[in-house]
Amino acid sequence: MKKILKRIFLVFVIIFIAIQFYRPAKNIAEGNSINDITTKYTVPENVQAILKKSCYDCHSNNTAYPWYNNIQPVASFLANHVKEGKDELNFSEFATYKIGRQYRKLEEIKKEIEENEMPLSSYTLIHTDANLNELQKNTITNWVNILRDSIKAQYPADSLVKQKRH
Repeated sequence: MKKILKRIFLVFVIIFIAIQFYRPAKNIAEGNSINDITTKYTVPENVQAILKKSCYDCHSNNTAYPWYNNIQPVASFLANHVKEGKDELNFSEFATYKIGRQYRKLEEIKKEIEENEMPLSSYTLIHTDANLNELQKNTITNWVNILRDSIKAQYPADSLVKQKRH
């Protein structure tokens, strides 16, 4: 029995070492994106600070990676998590979204924050400084409301709703 356990352990060690050679691409862009939300809309410094601390690691083209990102399978988990986050909302590419999508994404930001869905608890477990207090939540939701009102005043109502496909 001891011999079997030793072999199983050895197989796991070999697999663990072997997967260390797989390195997913990192989410690090050079410089600021010309399509960043800040290039199209005014983002006050206090709002930008909150977004960078609590959102940008998963929702921008620049992730600040922790030391444990160099260990597999954590690196793959984080790469997948960041990809999913960017697919849902990417502040670095926000200006490329059609106006209706921008308008809806802003509403989703507000909803996710109000319902304590974002930032994810799996993220704030380690990044405790990313937890949003009530003042920060209010700061973001107030900014979103002002921005949405501004967009609503500038664009026709039918451009802000999702078009149904026929």
